[in-house]
Amino acid sequence: MANFTLNAQARAEDLQGKGSSRRLRLQAQVPAIIYGGDAEPVTITLELRELVKALESNAFFEEVIEIKIGDKVENVKIQAMQRHPAKNTPMHADFKRA
Repeated sequence: MANFTLNAQARAEDLQGKGSSRRLRLQAQVPAIIYGGDAEPVTITLELRELVKALESNAFFEEVIEIKIGDKVENVKIQAMQRHPAKNTPMHADFKRA
């Protein structure tokens, strides 16, 4: 069982891209993607507050994370994290299926 559980919403294809990502960040949301394994990549949106709280622990970068997308659960590990250069807040996250 994973120690970290994040709630996410799947993003539609028309809500992807630079402009949509900027609008999400203004609403305290973080765009992210889950890829790897046999399944297709899934674009998701995470809540900024929830992600920042999880990032406070160094174990977040080492352990398997559960991401709940509706009624589906993905077990992932964090692959990459882009942060704002001045504010150090997360701007985008990449997760790889475990």
